[in-house]
Amino acid sequence: MQKVKVAVLGSGSWATAIVKILLNNVEEVLWWVREEEIASHLKKYRHNPRYLSSVEFDMDRLHVSHDMEWILSNAEIPVFCIPAAFLHPTIKDLDPAHFADKPVVSAIKGIVPEFNDIVADYFNKHFKLPYDQFVVVSGPSHAEEVAQEKLTYLTVASTRRVNAAAVSGLFSCRFIKTSLSDDILGTEYAPVLKNIIAIASGISVGLGYGDNFQAVLISNALQEINRFIDAVKPNNRDIKKSVYLGDLLVTCYSQFSRNRRYGHMLAKGYSPQYAQMEMNMVAEGYYATKCIKELNTGFGVKMPIVDTIYRILYEGQSPSREFKSLEDKLS
Repeated sequence: MQKVKVAVLGSGSWATAIVKILLNNVEEVLWWVREEEIASHLKKYRHNPRYLSSVEFDMDRLHVSHDMEWILSNAEIPVFCIPAAFLHPTIKDLDPAHFADKPVVSAIKGIVPEFNDIVADYFNKHFKLPYDQFVVVSGPSHAEEVAQEKLTYLTVASTRRVNAAAVSGLFSCRFIKTSLSDDILGTEYAPVLKNIIAIASGISVGLGYGDNFQAVLISNALQEINRFIDAVKPNNRDIKKSVYLGDLLVTCYSQFSRNRRYGHMLAKGYSPQYAQMEMNMVAEGYYATKCIKELNTGFGVKMPIVDTIYRILYEGQSPSREFKSLEDKLS
């Protein structure tokens, strides 16, 4: 057991799964949850009442609080799992001193909508956090399967290898295997884009398209993701690695994918807003679509799938009509 104090910030399903992972390796985990009643429930009943409620925690080694300042003041390594759509309103007033001289880890698969920033850029601009202190944890990793201790592969990315290795050691356990990367930008943008593609996947299923079309959709989507990331920052990355392709596949095909479920609801006639309310979970792809569309005005990358989802979500266009048009843009 490592004696380092690690904090997890967020109380959703992925945050809950990460707490479970860390308790395999760390003597003491600090957990920030937004609602005081959730914190009280965790302390009393040892499980999250809203997400992955079957997972029970050792409360002798887990300290739960809704006081973020206290959590960060006592943490040596903070791990952020707050949905990107709510990250800025939640942490914008924090003292940058909380992040001085320590690795800051993001397990967030999204983009900060107020600024169209990936999380690394957001921390750099708003908290003056050097990029070499920033660490990304990503890969195909549905929280539900982690909770069931099904074998999962994560990629830990940092421009400073010693930080990536340290965080890798915190996450590696019997059911989690890790690999290292220096591609912060790619490991952040790929999950943002795959969430948009997962919405497209859900729409295609809801409209009755078959597996043949789905395979073509995802093949074209991978090329679309690669074009965009290369336009933002060319790199000798292998887009077929699990942190890119694997994450795209699991999000598009898995029963646990909230973005896929969201797209399926859109195909069945739900409005974008009502589908979000009905799910009671954040479909990051909704916010990501607008951000990527706006960012792409500066790059001019050919992105027919993203453009299709944007018109459905933000221009009120019919999913069936838009997908009929998309058919002729795929190959």
